[in-house]
Amino acid sequence: MNAWYLICFLSALAIFIAFANQYILKMQTTIAITTGSVVISLLLILAVKLLGDSTALEITQIVSSIDFNQLLLKGMLGFLLFAGALEINLAALKKQRFEITVLVLFSTLASTFIIGFLSFYLFAALGFAVPFIYCLLFGALISPTDPIAVLAIIKQMRAPEGISVQVEGESLFNDGIGLVIFTTIFAVAFLDTEASVAGIAELFFVDALGGIAFGLVIALVGHYLIINSRDVNIRLLLTLTIPTAGFAAANIWEISGALAMVTSGILLGNITRTKATERTGPEDTRYVKDFWHATDSFLNALLFLIIGMLIVTMPISLAEIGLGLLMVPVVLLARFISVGTPFVVFKKFRKYDKHSVKILTWGGLRGGLALAMAAAIPRDQVIVGGSDLHNLLVIVTYVVVIFSIIVQGLTISPLIHSSISAKQQN
Repeated sequence: MNAWYLICFLSALAIFIAFANQYILKMQTTIAITTGSVVISLLLILAVKLLGDSTALEITQIVSSIDFNQLLLKGMLGFLLFAGALEINLAALKKQRFEITVLVLFSTLASTFIIGFLSFYLFAALGFAVPFIYCLLFGALISPTDPIAVLAIIKQMRAPEGISVQVEGESLFNDGIGLVIFTTIFAVAFLDTEASVAGIAELFFVDALGGIAFGLVIALVGHYLIINSRDVNIRLLLTLTIPTAGFAAANIWEISGALAMVTSGILLGNITRTKATERTGPEDTRYVKDFWHATDSFLNALLFLIIGMLIVTMPISLAEIGLGLLMVPVVLLARFISVGTPFVVFKKFRKYDKHSVKILTWGGLRGGLALAMAAAIPRDQVIVGGSDLHNLLVIVTYVVVIFSIIVQGLTISPLIHSSISAKQQN
């Protein structure tokens, strides 16, 4: 069996879990699949560690051969972000553009530094003397909320539009900004890039602004071709070229493919979809929309199972798991401060739901993106406390992500329902 066959079998397993969940657990699909991936990972670990099972051992060897950086950050991420952005309501986004901009820029940066400082002292106190630059790198990879997890859960729970747009818009854009911050710190930590303000600013703005500009170009070209196409299948194939060739081109040119996908997806999902509906009718437009909705659901399911396999390949200690658990409140505290601080100012100009900060904090789920960035950290280059930095950060990130999706994902519902009830009473 090779890596491709494993992914094929995991695809079937993801669909089976999603199908069974409808009748058995009846959880939100993302939570059910994440839970399933954790259980499967634990069973594989037990099979390898305790039983020495040859099939489980072969699976772990195949998983070890997969380049998660290429598969997730350079491949699947483009499809997932583009599909998520197609569903964003541009009119609602415009109403919250100031808030989302501040949350994306200020809150992501603030959270990165808060987590960086706190984790530096926490790591040291527990015998893992991690240099500050790598703590900052951890802050950068764990700060962005994951749109893949957030969008699926918030949509299913039908949160109020104001909060929904804030959460969805922030998760899509801070994903791209988070990747830019991570790439910038990564370049300083591992690629010997000069840590000057000018150098870092150039890396950041070229990556971010270049990605947004490229996304606008893709959207303009795609818009012209789609609305002038007479065949619905051609229109569908044209949308496919964006997260494939468009995402690949952005990565090759070293600009933010994530921001390019979000920008182009929002424009095509609103302006182009409206024009196409006027020309061809709603049925053809719905055909393309349903395709991307199904693609998003399938890749979302597959992503969490693939990531669940990653942890099987690593040596795990109780100290590292404990460190991951201790990092959970650190990440939540950083999220609360970085989100709550702007709302102190926001509330002077506009009225917000009283649960906004709580929902943004507890609903700021981490997911596959964080693990993909952690997996991109080079192996065997930095050793801290007897552990490879790569393994240490992946395990800590994994614990935070699992807590985020399963615990926070399962308990965010009461907050959202409280907000809905309060709105209905008013």
